[in-house]
Amino acid sequence: MYGGDEVSAIVIDLGSHTCKAGYAGEDAPKAVFPSVVGCIDQMDADDDKENNDSETNNNNVDSNKPKGKRRLYVGSQALGFRRDHMEVVSPLKDGVVVDWDIVDSIWDHALKDCLLVDPKEHPMLLAEPSSNTQQQRERTAELMFEKYKVPALFLAKNAVLTSFASGRATSVVVDRFDLYS
Repeated sequence: MYGGDEVSAIVIDLGSHTCKAGYAGEDAPKAVFPSVVGCIDQMDADDDKENNDSETNNNNVDSNKPKGKRRLYVGSQALGFRRDHMEVVSPLKDGVVVDWDIVDSIWDHALKDCLLVDPKEHPMLLAEPSSNTQQQRERTAELMFEKYKVPALFLAKNAVLTSFASGRATSVVVDRFDLYS
């Protein structure tokens, strides 16, 4: 459990283009990967296996499969290899989280696959956009405390973190916000 300086805090910056994750106090993040996820419906991925099961094929009338039946490829796994029936999606639209399942899979990838840490043992610092709503902050805290069981959480605005990263306590930060759809 967190007890002071003997455990480094984990910093995660989920941006619309890349996700950066690492330890607080280090010069550079340990992991930098695209913040996209490739989604394949399990039915599409397992067609060959399930063709022998006539009951499954008869029930495949509904094209809206539940989200729990998706196979996810995070970051460069999604962009590096072309897979049939894969849709590459971003969890953010106009700087706002639109798919919490995708965000959750990106955080899982950053913590468990890239940093190889147990989130229960590290306090967490998450970067958030200045336009983040109270509901988004609450959902973030809910996921971090209930799913990942982090001992401590701090949400910091991107502009503040940019100022501190440049060694300034005060500054003017101009943030570009693209409205591409």
